[in-house]
Amino acid sequence: MDPIRIFIVGTAGSGKSTLTQAFKLWMDSQGYNAITVNLDPGVEELGYAPDVDVRDWVSVKDVMAERGLGPNGAQIACADIAALQFPKISTVIEGFRADYVLIDTPGQIELFAFREASSVFLNAFSTDRNIIIFVLDPTVARNTAGLVSLLMLSSSIQFRFSAPMDLVLGKSDLLDDEELERILEHCSNPESLLFALGEAGMDMRAVAATEFLKAMEALGVMHAPKPVSGIEMSGIEDIYNSIQQAFFGGEDLASD
Repeated sequence: MDPIRIFIVGTAGSGKSTLTQAFKLWMDSQGYNAITVNLDPGVEELGYAPDVDVRDWVSVKDVMAERGLGPNGAQIACADIAALQFPKISTVIEGFRADYVLIDTPGQIELFAFREASSVFLNAFSTDRNIIIFVLDPTVARNTAGLVSLLMLSSSIQFRFSAPMDLVLGKSDLLDDEELERILEHCSNPESLLFALGEAGMDMRAVAATEFLKAMEALGVMHAPKPVSGIEMSGIEDIYNSIQQAFFGGEDLASD
């Protein structure tokens, strides 16, 4: 059976790599056959050893030296170079015969969200086996306008790739109980979010947010994110259960 490919996406600092590491540890502890893939050619320290690493084919450091580019230009060049290497990378991934592939995407979210290289990578596999886990940054989400902006960004990515998406609130251990409750309430009850925008004196933005949130509700993608913490290893099973629900109607895919 073709593996489930779990693309872990989010803004820089949201906790993608920490979640990838924690998810792999949890998978191992449950006896599931999972591997990790690093797609960030510029990362210097991941905190875990990926099974497949794009830096084995291309790295920002090497491209900067070879082409005389700055960090941003080198990141873009690396994304395009990596796209040319995806057939080889895909072959290595398939060689593991894993049930789950945890894909840690670049820290600069625009490299995944808006470069053609990402579409090449997603389409290199059976697209009906891909799911995106969008990680909300708690330091941004604790601000009402920031939360709406993150929801807009997540919707943009889902629209671009037409893949199922699950929202998670990364590094939830950094939030106090009141902050966490407020974020979850805003996401599950758009009226409370709009009220908070109005109270903050954001009437013009509230008008735009109203139409946006209505669209999210109509599409059925407006829901509370799952609080997760890679440090505390909390919320991981909730993500796994959502993946099972998305692909198997809740039936567990146990390892052989």
